[in-house]
Amino acid sequence: MQKILIIEDNPEIRENTQEILELAGYKVFSAENGKDGVEAALQHIPDLILCDITMPLLDGYGVLHMLRRNDQLQDIPFIFLTAKTERSDFRKGMEMGADDYITKPFSGAELLTAIESRLKKAQIKAQTFPPTIQGLRQLMQEAGGHRSLQELSEDRNIEKYKRKQPIYVEGNHPLKLFYVQKGKIRTFKRNDDGKELAVELYCEGDFLGYTALLEQTVYKDTAEAMDECEVAIIPREDFEELLNNNPEIAVQFIRMLAKNITVKEQQLLGLAYNSLRKKVAEALMNLHAKYNRGNDAAFTIDISRDNLATIAGTATESLIRTLGDFREEKLIEIREGAIHILNEKKLSGMVN
Repeated sequence: MQKILIIEDNPEIRENTQEILELAGYKVFSAENGKDGVEAALQHIPDLILCDITMPLLDGYGVLHMLRRNDQLQDIPFIFLTAKTERSDFRKGMEMGADDYITKPFSGAELLTAIESRLKKAQIKAQTFPPTIQGLRQLMQEAGGHRSLQELSEDRNIEKYKRKQPIYVEGNHPLKLFYVQKGKIRTFKRNDDGKELAVELYCEGDFLGYTALLEQTVYKDTAEAMDECEVAIIPREDFEELLNNNPEIAVQFIRMLAKNITVKEQQLLGLAYNSLRKKVAEALMNLHAKYNRGNDAAFTIDISRDNLATIAGTATESLIRTLGDFREEKLIEIREGAIHILNEKKLSGMVN
């Protein structure tokens, strides 16, 4: 049960507000002045605080100032209850870190709507999403709001790409967000000698191209269709509108990108120091986890040897020899070029 603290010197407003919140299923604590309110916040650690501005002993601005200086309380959503309607009063509170204002007199519906909105945003902010495309989708589902990325992908122009056709190219400026409706896509970087390094894999339900949009820089890699693909095209302006109207989503994007750097560092270390067998084993398991979302026991990895070699970070000839070894060791089975994993445990635990 979520806890709410009411700090209000007017007994009638305090009691009525508490009754509304308790009927809505919240556990409610109350204080009749700012000093008692700070003490109650320290004692109960509420999920949200409602606070009047004009109070004896310590006013609402003083309460907010003290809470924001306390590591344990500084992130608690804070809503002012006030009869003041001057713009300068609102500005002062928001600059100090207030999350919202409710002007007296207010209805029960206004109160509950404001509280539910702030609690949901606080929950999203506190969550940790994995630095993957799946994490991005989860973030959008949690955030909801006026538009989600899923909604952005609906009723868009659909472009079809053939195998090996580029979706975007390293060095170009981003103008679109891409949503994969069908097929598989890979992103990669190519050095001066033409050698490719795999960056990421995408499939149905994934978004790509958002990193360059967020950074407002050129693409750092090239996206290419691995088979016949259908991709929804979302204009840059619509994506930016989603971020601008949902600060919580923007904050989580930054966190996800930061974590993604750590993941990429681990991948680079693996490419630099892992043995050939471990590189190929990890590439197979990554593909299996990426594309076999339904945990189909009969799932096969149908990918060209050149693409698989790029993902593993090795030469195609070396990859083919290693796949032959894995087949002889009964770790995989190859059926008409498609790879079926027989022993996930051994491949996952492959040692250098």
